[in-house]
Amino acid sequence: MARKVCQREVITSALTKVETDKKLNLIWLEACGCSGNIISLLDANNPDVPYLLTQMVTMTYNNSIMGAEGDKAFEKFLETLDTEFILAVEGSITTRDNGLYNIVANYNGKNISAAEAVTLAAGKAKYVLAVGTCASYGGISAARPNPSLSKSVPDFLQQKVIRIPGCPANPQWVISTIAHLISHGLPELDAEGRPLFLYDATIHTYCSRRSFFDKKIFATKLGDKECLFNLGCRGPITRSDCPIRKWNDRINWPVEDNTPCIGCVNKGFPDAMEPFINL
Repeated sequence: MARKVCQREVITSALTKVETDKKLNLIWLEACGCSGNIISLLDANNPDVPYLLTQMVTMTYNNSIMGAEGDKAFEKFLETLDTEFILAVEGSITTRDNGLYNIVANYNGKNISAAEAVTLAAGKAKYVLAVGTCASYGGISAARPNPSLSKSVPDFLQQKVIRIPGCPANPQWVISTIAHLISHGLPELDAEGRPLFLYDATIHTYCSRRSFFDKKIFATKLGDKECLFNLGCRGPITRSDCPIRKWNDRINWPVEDNTPCIGCVNKGFPDAMEPFINL
């Protein structure tokens, strides 16, 4: 446990005193997905997005929230390639017909696919983050039958990528990982490339209903207060800190709101996690 506590102290320290001269540029590319991760990020609090953008990184490009449009927007993307920057990709990479089905920009009259943009940026980025389950593992975008031949960012690039899975990723997972990269370099990663300080323990380990499981007292219907394992909860095979960190500014999380964990951070989600609820 000493190592875990140390990791959390490192992150807390990094979030409160990132040195100005260590600020990196950030390209956030939205590939094939629902844009849920950038929306999740905008809901961050303590630290919030203004802190992220003023004290930690300079976001030079994002499909949804940047002010520039058209050629001027993509010029910012190209300019950033000659600087020290972090590349964050959300959504999977569509590969069918050279990525034709996921166009992220039109520059000088030429359509730019997410596959092309990610390839350009990843080759020069200091760090590459796969934000969300679609980027990390393919997720919903690559679910059966996958007509767009979508792939995860690591599978597409075949290079070192830090995975931050979640559907969507908790904003604190993203911000704390970026803080660690800026202040201390790469965090310790597991075999799948996920930061251990976020994805080491299973949801089952710290679940607020764990005592019911240990006593073999199980819910029989949604709304019951007991352990949701028999209703299909994937907490025992899902690694993330949801029970501790929670969501919506640490107010609640799915199991506490009577919803079984559906394993949204896991490789193979959603196909390998279905059916989500056993009734």
